[in-house]
Amino acid sequence: MSNALSIAAITLTLRSLLNEVATADYSTLPTDARPMNQIDVTTLPPDQARPDNSRNRVNLYLYHTQYDPAWRNTDLPRRGRPGEAQPPLLPLNLHYLVTAYAENDNELIGQVLLGTAMRILHDNPVLSRAAIQAAISQAELDSQVERVRVTALPFTVEELSGIWSGFQSEYRLSAGYRVGVLLIESARATRAALPVLRRGSTDTGPAVVAGPAPSLSSVAEFIDATLAAPPSTAKPAAELGDTVVLTGANLGSADMSVRLTHDRSETTHTPPLRDERDTTTVRFTLPPVTDPAVARDWPAGFYTVELVVARPDAPPWTTNRLTFALAPRVSALAPAAQPVAVQPFALTLTATPQVLADQRVSVLIGDRELVPDAGGVTTPADPDAPSTVSVTVDGLAEGDHVARLRIDGIDSLPVDFTTVPPAFDPAQTLTITP
Repeated sequence: MSNALSIAAITLTLRSLLNEVATADYSTLPTDARPMNQIDVTTLPPDQARPDNSRNRVNLYLYHTQYDPAWRNTDLPRRGRPGEAQPPLLPLNLHYLVTAYAENDNELIGQVLLGTAMRILHDNPVLSRAAIQAAISQAELDSQVERVRVTALPFTVEELSGIWSGFQSEYRLSAGYRVGVLLIESARATRAALPVLRRGSTDTGPAVVAGPAPSLSSVAEFIDATLAAPPSTAKPAAELGDTVVLTGANLGSADMSVRLTHDRSETTHTPPLRDERDTTTVRFTLPPVTDPAVARDWPAGFYTVELVVARPDAPPWTTNRLTFALAPRVSALAPAAQPVAVQPFALTLTATPQVLADQRVSVLIGDRELVPDAGGVTTPADPDAPSTVSVTVDGLAEGDHVARLRIDGIDSLPVDFTTVPPAFDPAQTLTITP
């Protein structure tokens, strides 16, 4: 298998082939097209490749390397075994530019040299293993499973001009070639599993569970357990203490549990499923904010929900994941009323659950979004205490203004769903008095 020396091995192999340009017989050519002086084959950058006017030169320059898309993230045949973690290969294609420089800047001689070089590469579309090994045997490129091929690149004049302008060198008639693929093996050690002696404790192999697997389709609704009847307006997000209703298929198993994960803190919770369930619906209830440490352990934000199925003699597996939002709750504004003439002023919102240190926080008053000043968000060490958020308010007209707390893009619910019809929550209403 080839290693990191393969790039240099290819360049040396091509240079060795192109040395035939210097030994070819040009004696029968017309005088003005016949090379008279020494012919060199070099591998210099184009801005350094031009010789003095007394010499001829064919220059081979590697100007670009490219991942081979067909071999990327592909294991070598017969190298990987079941249970072994094989580091990915580094499959490369090399792009070369072949340029001829002639004595006394004779363009005819330059064309003779370039044509000879192109003929040599055309006659060697597949590099022989012997030629590659003679270049650098330590590269081990001659033993790779894929042969190394030389392919002419069909450059347009515009593409060649762009390449030469990148070299910041005077344009010369050139030919481009792609050489590959080089399958360079990683130097990382592989991890190989031991042979399997027993298939499970009874050597019976894996257990097969018949029947379709459960799956989730939607987070159907959020129900406030304190209400005697469902509100006429559906809640757009859950709040602490709400019952969350999930719908799906094949949900009647008694061996399921629910798992919630907060997207920012990655905190995981497993509230129990409620007893009322059927094959298409399951429910679970979020803890109320009055429970110990809930204010700290259940931050507002987005949660992923999935069901974990655990059956006897079978490893547990999970359903697909859904996402729902847990909204913050504003319990008080301070001040709740403010004279219109006394502005600007500081408005403080008391909120649960607690605000995490890295969460994005803002306050919306009507359609205006206000960002807290430095130090405006305070979260106490007491896991049961609420956080406070302070903003500077100015320019409000007389009347009632609904305030909302936005955490990571999720707004507190400013609606009192206990009234019929629903109305704005007085605890989130700021009154600007005359």
